[in-house]
Amino acid sequence: MNRAVKIGLAGTCTALLVVGGIGTYNLVHGLTSGSAGDRPPRAEGTLDAATLSDSPPSNAEAVKLTRAFLDSWSRRHLDGAASDTDQPDTATQALRGYASGLHLKKLTFAHVSSTGPSEVTHGATKVDFEVTAHVAGGTWTYPSAVAVLKGADGTLAVHWNNSVLYPGLGEGQSLTAGKLPVGAGTAKVVARDGKTKLSSFPSLREIATTIGQNAHATGGSSSRGVGVVDGDGTVVERLKVFAKGRAPVVRTTIDAGMQAVAEKAVKDAHLQGKPAGTVALDWRNGHILAIAHTGDDGNIAINGIKSPGSTMKIVTAAALFDRAGMTAGSPAPCTDSVVANSQVFHNDPGVRVNTSASLAQAFAVSCNTSFIKAGFHHLVHDGDASALHDEAVNVFGLGSWSIGGGVATTDPSIPADVEGGDQAAQFIGQGKVTATPLFMASVAATVRNGGFEQPVILPGQHQATAPRPISPRTAGYLQSMMRGVATSGTAAPRLGGLVGVGAKTGTAEEGDHTNGWLTAYDSRVSVAALVEGGRSGVDSAGYVVRQLLSGG
Repeated sequence: MNRAVKIGLAGTCTALLVVGGIGTYNLVHGLTSGSAGDRPPRAEGTLDAATLSDSPPSNAEAVKLTRAFLDSWSRRHLDGAASDTDQPDTATQALRGYASGLHLKKLTFAHVSSTGPSEVTHGATKVDFEVTAHVAGGTWTYPSAVAVLKGADGTLAVHWNNSVLYPGLGEGQSLTAGKLPVGAGTAKVVARDGKTKLSSFPSLREIATTIGQNAHATGGSSSRGVGVVDGDGTVVERLKVFAKGRAPVVRTTIDAGMQAVAEKAVKDAHLQGKPAGTVALDWRNGHILAIAHTGDDGNIAINGIKSPGSTMKIVTAAALFDRAGMTAGSPAPCTDSVVANSQVFHNDPGVRVNTSASLAQAFAVSCNTSFIKAGFHHLVHDGDASALHDEAVNVFGLGSWSIGGGVATTDPSIPADVEGGDQAAQFIGQGKVTATPLFMASVAATVRNGGFEQPVILPGQHQATAPRPISPRTAGYLQSMMRGVATSGTAAPRLGGLVGVGAKTGTAEEGDHTNGWLTAYDSRVSVAALVEGGRSGVDSAGYVVRQLLSGG
């Protein structure tokens, strides 16, 4: 038989007990010295969970035991409180941990009432109450509950688990109060202006989360309050904040104004909802100024690995200048078709035959046959077609980049060991050649800067270097040719009126559709855009790039 517990206020024992009701119950200030809080742990054995009563405790029984349990707990008679549970040893340690972790000064309970059978603990009666804990830094009030079990012999016990201390507190977790250390992912990730949150831009929310979890943050101050601590000592949840701290800051290279333009540009009405991705760089130092994307394929601006089409002719032309001694004025006849390794290649519709074309002229109209013929003749020797790969690595920094903050990017690929028709297709950005807007923006930046600067999103992030800088001769030829594309070539319909712009368009075949590309630079930035399903570079990606170069 469960021992009797006397709970009362001088002569009014029954007046406070409101079974299933609300009545206020302050165990610290409302109990006499003869209450259960002064009693030793109960002498009889604990409840045997294997031999429970066929019926749960009555509401009156459950409330009575709960009041005794709370009385002992509030008076710091922790052994006595633990003896009212079905796991006394575990409860004792947990109650001590609660007091020490919170630096507990005073504990009161109110609104003790039964709500009937527990929906969580089978065969138990649930009792709700309100906790007010005076802890380090302030006062914390929260609702809680216990489940009371009854043995076959009539013994009652509070069913113990960590949620008795706080609802939902897991095994191995504890509570702490006072200074709450800054946890992973709490850093404020901002643009280079130091105030605009990256998370305010749809395209950068995942990137901001990743950077916040991985990058080194500076400044900030800890908050003070109550938190849940995991087994390794990490604060995993803040339950109450008494004094709000200041989040540490990670400053990125993103330009808030340009990012806003990029977000708008990838939704340009001319794209008709097609997936798009764009990247803008400061070509002087490789700083990423904007990353924006749309569509269901993730961030195609930095991970959309596609054949880049004729934008790759920038690298092909560089290889022809550096390795074959050609110039912008060298002959590069533009024929209707060309055969390489038994594969027939054609030009895009609208490209006119010009058998007296120079390399610059072929570049301006994006003649495929000119670049395949020149590349296959000058850059493939005895079956070795690695020259384009080598140029991309040595001059344009092709490789595995880390832009910083743990942000993943997909590496471009220009294989060194291509065979068959792919040996020719690579020169026009088809076959096994793949790239991202991030890489193609870097290619344009290398041309305009006169050297490779690896793109980064964090200032001070380590930047890989290219084995050698682009030669002034090659950079000069490419700048002149790309200027021609923008003023009178394939990019002119979108970029012709802009000052100081160099560009290259691209249209790449992929399965049953094409993708549109365009990369360009002006006096401040380099930009590349990809539009999946774009009919041509100028009529899809061209609209995106124009907005970025003109400021929207």
